[in-house]
Amino acid sequence: MDKYTGFSTCYEKFMDNIPYDKWTEYIVFLLRKYGVEDGLVCELGCGTGSITRRLAKAGYDMIGIDESSDMLEVAMYDHMDENAGILFLNQDMREMELYGTVKAFVCVCDSMNYLLKEEDLVKTFKLANNYLEARGVFIFDMKTEYEFGVKMGNRTIVDNREDGTLIWENRYDPQKKENRYDITVYDLLQDEDGIYERIDETHIQRAYDTEKVKALIEEAGLEFVAAFDAFTMEAPKTDSERVYYIAREKRQEGKLYV
Repeated sequence: MDKYTGFSTCYEKFMDNIPYDKWTEYIVFLLRKYGVEDGLVCELGCGTGSITRRLAKAGYDMIGIDESSDMLEVAMYDHMDENAGILFLNQDMREMELYGTVKAFVCVCDSMNYLLKEEDLVKTFKLANNYLEARGVFIFDMKTEYEFGVKMGNRTIVDNREDGTLIWENRYDPQKKENRYDITVYDLLQDEDGIYERIDETHIQRAYDTEKVKALIEEAGLEFVAAFDAFTMEAPKTDSERVYYIAREKRQEGKLYV
C-alpha cells in the first residue's frame, strides 16, 4: 500500500504532539544564518503543510512539494484560509520540476529518510543544485541509525484516544539500515454509532551516516557546509537522534545565472 494515503485523513490528529513552532524557529534561524532572509523557498516532502504555512508566516514565499496527493489535499483544502500565496505541487522530489530558481530548499520531518537508495539522494541533490539560485542553500534533516536501532528499536507504540487509536510497530534491519513501520489506525468516523475506519500502511526509512551523506552531497555537485545535532549548533554525536544538514549551491556549467 502507498504511504500517506488513508493515513493522511487522520495524520494531523495523531501528530499533534510535534513541536512545529519550535522546529520552524530553528529552520528560520538556519535560513537566516546562511543568508536567506526572504524570498522564494521550496519545502520538499511538505505533507499537510504544517511547516510550509509557518515559514510563509515568517515572511518567505513558499512552494510545497509532496509525492502524496492525499496529504496535499489536506494541506490545500483543510487549511484553505491559511494558504494564501502558497503553491502546492504534487511531485516526487527525485523528479521535481520548477518554473525557476529558489533561494532555498527545506526538507524536514525526516522525509529524506524515505529515499532508500544512495542514487535517489544524489538525484534529489542534483535537482536542488539545478534549481537553487547562486549560493542558495538546501537545509534538510535525517533520523539517525541510533534513533532507528536504539531508541525506537523493535518496539510497538500505541496512542489510544477517545476518537481513535494508532498502533505503530517498528522493525529495524541493521544490515540494510532500514526501519519498517507497520501502521494501523482505527479512526472514529461516526461518534454516535461508534463506527471506526481501519487504515493500514507500511512505511520504510533508511539511516545514513553523516560521512556518507556528506559524500553524496559532494558527488551531486553541491557544497557541503555543515551538519548539526538537531536544534543545536553542535556537531552530531553518537547518540544524536536527528541530524540537520546544510548544503550550498555550487556553480555549474550550462546553468543560467541571472
